[in-house]
Formats: sequence, C-alpha cells, structure tokens
Amino acid sequence: MKFEKAMEKLEEIVHSLEKGDISLEDSLKFFEEGIKLSQVCMAKLDEAEKRVDILMKDKGKPVLKPFLAETTGDDDHTIDE
Repeated sequence: MKFEKAMEKLEEIVHSLEKGDISLEDSLKFFEEGIKLSQVCMAKLDEAEKRVDILMKDKGKPVLKPFLAETTGDDDHTIDE
C-alpha cells in the first residue's frame, strides 16, 4: 500500500472515530485498522529516511546506491532507472 493511500484511509478512520456515532465494536475495529495503517505509514517513512541517508552519504554529494529494505510485499520503494 502506498503511503498516501494509507494516510488517506487513516484520516477517514480518525474522522469516523471523532464523530462518536458508531458502536463500540465498530470503534474497536476502526481503531485496530488505524493502528495497522499507522504502522504501514511509519515503515514507509523509515524507508524514505534510509533512502535519503544513502543518497547523502558521500560528503554531501548525492550518491545513488542500491537500497535493500525489508519489504512488505510491494515494490513501491524501488528506484526507476
């Protein structure tokens, strides 16, 4: 799942929970899904930070090196050449 899509869904969940007009059971389901989405977002941000670090390693000069991330099953983190 792409970062932007996960954030969009997470925002929808937050708005639903803030309304307060859903059952406790549904609230718990939304909360659980929100936790999973926040973990996806954090993983994507960590990957992005690692990529930036790799690019900036050589005395401030951009250096492109292979990035071997722990993947979650999608290829959103690859660099197109």
